[in-house]
Amino acid sequence: MTINEGAPAMTDAAEPTRYAGAAFDLEVVNDEKLGIYDAIVGDREVAGLTYNVAGDDRVVLLATSVIPEFRKQGVATELIRRALNDVRAQGKTLTIMCPIVRTFIEHNPEYADLIDREHPGATPGHTPLP
Repeated sequence: MTINEGAPAMTDAAEPTRYAGAAFDLEVVNDEKLGIYDAIVGDREVAGLTYNVAGDDRVVLLATSVIPEFRKQGVATELIRRALNDVRAQGKTLTIMCPIVRTFIEHNPEYADLIDREHPGATPGHTPLP
């Protein structure tokens, strides 16, 4: 998703995201130039989901990271959900190398149709070696 050529694009409306014990506004931005979906709280990047583009119709999700003070607050879950919604909106499929994304899809099967049948990536219970 691109707003301006070379500029990062927001993936969803900047709705406040609230979790038990935490209240913060979470913005997710797709930086296509760097290949990362960034989760931003205020002016701070708190999480990221890196990816590569494979051809015109497939995204390879590589790794999810969340800075320690924002872990266990649903940030990774919301980041992944918004990234997958963005991939769906673009009409692309996924190859999953990140075990956190794999687990998310196992728990949210409504996203399973995004997995590329020829190049699924990490299979359940197996994380590929680099």
